[in-house]
Amino acid sequence: MGYSLGQQGQMLMQFIAYLDAHDADHITIAEAVRWARQPDGSSPSWRSARLSVVRTFARYAHVLDSRNQVPPGGLFPDPGHRAVPYIYSDDDIAALTAAAGCLHPAFRAATYQCFIGLLAVTGLRRAEAIGLDDADLDAAENVVTIRSSKFGKVRQIPVDPTVMTALRDYQMVRDAAFPDYACRSVFLSTRATRLIGDNTSHVFAGLVRAVNLERAGRTRSPRLHDLRHGFAVNTLIGWYRSGANVDVMLPLLSTYLGHTNPASTYWYLTGTPELLALVADKVDAKGQHS
Repeated sequence: MGYSLGQQGQMLMQFIAYLDAHDADHITIAEAVRWARQPDGSSPSWRSARLSVVRTFARYAHVLDSRNQVPPGGLFPDPGHRAVPYIYSDDDIAALTAAAGCLHPAFRAATYQCFIGLLAVTGLRRAEAIGLDDADLDAAENVVTIRSSKFGKVRQIPVDPTVMTALRDYQMVRDAAFPDYACRSVFLSTRATRLIGDNTSHVFAGLVRAVNLERAGRTRSPRLHDLRHGFAVNTLIGWYRSGANVDVMLPLLSTYLGHTNPASTYWYLTGTPELLALVADKVDAKGQHS
């Protein structure tokens, strides 16, 4: 279904290794619980995630052999909830970009200024931007081809000419810094290799701290992925302001973001005061004409 099972696959293999080490021939609820509790002092969310992996596999294994027990759903309930994204203002983006310009060396600064800017104005996933190659940029048509999609599907997105200009300017800086580099990635590290996702998030977290975006009362700091939320919300606000039929336009946003259906896009449409006010105005207008 297009969902990567990287972490879940690792957990499952760890659980199987645990069963082997304890000479267990079948899955039992007791062994599953003992394994899910590891390591000592782990959080309830971590235990819930581990047991969920076992439960899913145990359902399959139970069909093949009824001696395999399926842990009930009430064990280790996940106390967490979906984190509320941070919607960056234009001033926030400008401050983050300026802070990125202070990174060292200068090439690293140029890389993150362009990288952050691209995510902010296109809503690309972090991995999609990292996976871009030079051949994916069509400067003549102002189209970017996304090949490293979450669902393994290739899509093409139009971008404003200014976006392509910024990318081309960065490429010239990159080529001057590494004229003989072998990697054809658009974005390069200071070692002339493709960027690493976790590293980009770590750098971004430092920029968030540098510009004092860590708000009091928030459960977590603004993330790199929140730029994608901001793009979706700001696109919707722009449509409401222009009087566009949002119900008709939403599937276009879903396609642009690389979602399989509009329902997935609703996760990104976080309510902001401005967005809620625009929606309320639209509802009032419909009521007056009904």
